[in-house]
Amino acid sequence: MLKKQLDFIRSKTDFIPEIAVILGSGLGALADEIETQCIIDYKDIADFPVSTAPGHKGRFVFGRIENKNVVIMQGRIHLYEGYSPQQIANPIRLMRLMGAEILLLTNAAGGINSDFHIGDLMVIDDHISSFVESPLVGKNDDEIGLRFPDMSEVYSKRLRDIIERTAKEEGTEIKSGVYLQFRGPNFETPAEIRMAKTIGADAVGMSTAIEAQAAKHCGFEVCGISVITNLACGISKTPITSEEVTETADRIAPIFKNLIKKSAGNF
Repeated sequence: MLKKQLDFIRSKTDFIPEIAVILGSGLGALADEIETQCIIDYKDIADFPVSTAPGHKGRFVFGRIENKNVVIMQGRIHLYEGYSPQQIANPIRLMRLMGAEILLLTNAAGGINSDFHIGDLMVIDDHISSFVESPLVGKNDDEIGLRFPDMSEVYSKRLRDIIERTAKEEGTEIKSGVYLQFRGPNFETPAEIRMAKTIGADAVGMSTAIEAQAAKHCGFEVCGISVITNLACGISKTPITSEEVTETADRIAPIFKNLIKKSAGNF
């Protein structure tokens, strides 16, 4: 299946990306601002999962950022859309076969850490994926990666250092922490957030961790940035809405987009 999908991509473009980027909820506008070379809709790729989440356009955008070749997923695939972890791994593996060596994951997240505020940016140091199934369950393809891949450093320290240094150079405050993935689509209960905080999570969301697992398995160097678009349930004193997430993402978008562009240029 992957070979067939890659052949289709190659029939549309011979562009070889260096960096792959997945844009989270409310963050898709970055893909509209690059030097675009080619756009391919997911729906046109055989047996490829299609984005159904609001605001996720569902397409690959190929182009250049700061003189680096990038492929951007403008719209990701989520478990709550009914897709399996293995289907979510499919785009990751396809971008690796395209030639990309670095994967930058982004997401909108709920803040758990008491030092976090709405609108903060967080470099992901590590993740907790214990509440969702691994995308590596099932028969292993040895051509993609090892049966038992090491996860002691999923998020590259080299890339984290570059992002933090770039943020400092740009005058952008950035925090760091552990991201926890729940399945969704419902927001978490106060009890679940208390549990998440107890086991070490600083932010929570509905994506990213299983993508990072799949990426590490197939040889990507991985990094991630969360936009804290809301305070998690029980920490926030008001009900959480998807509109709040979008509004915060829109507000922080100029700072976020600048950091992504500058960081990618330094990778």
